[in-house]
Amino acid sequence: MPLSLPPALDLSLDLLRCPTCRTRRLHPDRGALRCPVGHAFDIARHGYAGLLTGTRATSGDDAAMVRARDRFLSTGAYAPIREVGARLAADAVSEQGTVVDVGCGTGYYLAAVLDQLPGARGLGLDTSVRALRLAARAHDRAAAVAWDVFRPLPLADGAADVVLDVFAPRNPAEFHRVLRPTGRLIVVRPTGRHLAELRGQVPAMVTIDPAKEQRLHRALKPFFEVAVTERVEYSASLPRLDALDLVAMTPSARHVSRADLDDGGVLPDQVTVSVLVTAYQPR
Repeated sequence: MPLSLPPALDLSLDLLRCPTCRTRRLHPDRGALRCPVGHAFDIARHGYAGLLTGTRATSGDDAAMVRARDRFLSTGAYAPIREVGARLAADAVSEQGTVVDVGCGTGYYLAAVLDQLPGARGLGLDTSVRALRLAARAHDRAAAVAWDVFRPLPLADGAADVVLDVFAPRNPAEFHRVLRPTGRLIVVRPTGRHLAELRGQVPAMVTIDPAKEQRLHRALKPFFEVAVTERVEYSASLPRLDALDLVAMTPSARHVSRADLDDGGVLPDQVTVSVLVTAYQPR
């Protein structure tokens, strides 16, 4: 029996374009999304749409990383980041607006924006099907789609009032294309102080390149200008199990084994959380 179209996905259908044709709209047809010339894309039983075609992206979070992320975010340790991102996004859009979260993960940050905007709709994009299973249930007005940020986004021109990018890769030209002229791009990224205590104890963790901020602004400058930047920095308690999850949910999980951390080594019980949150306006 064909799956019924999830309500949040139905709410976002007008935003989507066939990733093969690039311009044609998609419509539901017997448990799939289909364009007028017949390109079809499955709707998973977990509620997200799989629009990726051809060679699959391999960088998406695996099941263990997603479980660790879900557990860690549920502790509230990153709640201040979530709140600032949601406020800057909500300041940029009407209550009836459209929010696209690129690299949405479990939908944690997108859900916070939608909570601030009772009439808005959201769409999360991610390569990880494990994360999308949670993102599709993160909020009743948030749809989820499997997609790779480095490819042209399967969205109409000017479809979004806000593009949200939290600790995720960026595609400036595509962000500019899918944003309305009055829209905002919200980018959250770590400073060099972020998790410094943990990085000091776990040398194999991925370091933060000091030149990363300059590269970000250089990449965005042809398309966007800064509207406002806020620094979010605080000390968070870090019980050992949370520290293990924090390492396991990041790209460092591919370089640090759980066995390396479970050998009784000292991990910090406090950690500095330090990020920059910038709202950009299209040029």
